[in-house]
Amino acid sequence: MTDIANLTAVDLLARYRDKSLSPVEVTEDTLLRIERYNPVVNAYCHVDPEGALNAARASEQRWFKGQPCGALDGVPASIKDLTLTAGMPTRKGSRTSSASGPWDVDAPFSGFMRKAGAVLLGKTTTPEFGWKGVTDNPLYGITRNPWDTRTTAGGSSGGAGAAAALNLGVLHQGSDAGGSIRIPCAFTGTFGIKPTFGYVPQWPASSMTILSHLGPMTRTVEDAVLMLQTVAQPDARDGLIGAPRSTPWLTPGTDLKGLRIAYSPDFGYVNVDPQVAKVVAQAVAGLVQLGAHVEQIDPGFSDPLEVFNTLWFAGAARLTGQLTGAQCDLLDPGLLRIAQQGERLSLDDYTAALEARAALVARMAAFHEHYDILVSPMLPITAFDAGHNVPPGSGLGEWMEWTPFSYPFNLTQQPAASVPCGLAANGLPVGLHVVGARFADEQVLRVCQVYARAFPTQHLQVPKDLG
Repeated sequence: MTDIANLTAVDLLARYRDKSLSPVEVTEDTLLRIERYNPVVNAYCHVDPEGALNAARASEQRWFKGQPCGALDGVPASIKDLTLTAGMPTRKGSRTSSASGPWDVDAPFSGFMRKAGAVLLGKTTTPEFGWKGVTDNPLYGITRNPWDTRTTAGGSSGGAGAAAALNLGVLHQGSDAGGSIRIPCAFTGTFGIKPTFGYVPQWPASSMTILSHLGPMTRTVEDAVLMLQTVAQPDARDGLIGAPRSTPWLTPGTDLKGLRIAYSPDFGYVNVDPQVAKVVAQAVAGLVQLGAHVEQIDPGFSDPLEVFNTLWFAGAARLTGQLTGAQCDLLDPGLLRIAQQGERLSLDDYTAALEARAALVARMAAFHEHYDILVSPMLPITAFDAGHNVPPGSGLGEWMEWTPFSYPFNLTQQPAASVPCGLAANGLPVGLHVVGARFADEQVLRVCQVYARAFPTQHLQVPKDLG
């Protein structure tokens, strides 16, 4: 019998259908692996064995009758600890949050997953209020990378990335306002996509508003598509939601013939670790083998870090502005620091950042008239020591400075994915960044799926230190 730890959501649904596996067997196996490995990586900050097993038993009965309730019936899944989930605490990694609830409301993402029959295992760890690109917080501690537990799993969806890497549940919710789905996927050798802004509803609204996207984190593109088909639905509570998607998320294909791909090794201004650059260049050669027309060219904008930081710091200031002085004393000092910078911003500063964002949107719209897809390294580095906001000894100030490929596309709200493309010389995963024009999510997913099938990468069953 195939080890359950290797199975995808697509695999599980086929096994449920032919009754060679049951949701209870799968959930019990997953919970046992969480019990064993979560103390090592801290992927989950809350696990609900009783609730998960109850949901699995109900799913088992539905499959026994041949009447699954939805597209994810019986599939183990997790929700990030920023997203409201009925019956589970949402502490947001913060000592300022209430430990007593009530926890009686589902956010749209949680509600859609539950309605589709997903077995919700628990909540995955995030930095406090999701404020940075690594995952540690004052409430739950440090999340570690299964490939080397001395290193970070990235953030802010680091718990989801670590869980996906070990298949501690097969479907995981991430959120991404500056790279927070794609960063941990690159560091942990998993797949994740930040879909076009507005397709997946978000309520309550993020303090980062127009930067923040919700999306799937999985081992395979096909599993991510299952999630997108489930959660990309309208919800009247989201005041920023866009028009519903009316076209397929993914059209099956075996090659990339006819696709125009721009390849930028460094955007013209990023210093990329040579071992990362080598792996990404090999992946791009693979895209050529698959029939894509690839041209090496930069996207043609200067680093929009100041624009991003203005909106990010203002969002942090809005967040902390709702807290008392005593609560602020409990915060991660880094979060408090950027919030204080946000408090010093003027209305003119904020308006100028919005205008610059609009210009970047226009620039990328023009770029995609000539190129269907832009690819680059997802990150210029591999995972570094856990417990640090920036690589030790790098001289960098804030986390944004080591993830220059991700945040531009939160500003533009384009679909962007990280697909694993191999291991660097140090044995750690590298991600290929795949970016499409707004609303061209299908092209992004197709590139990722065709590439991943042609050039599969290895996955873990146990943290590598224990393997």
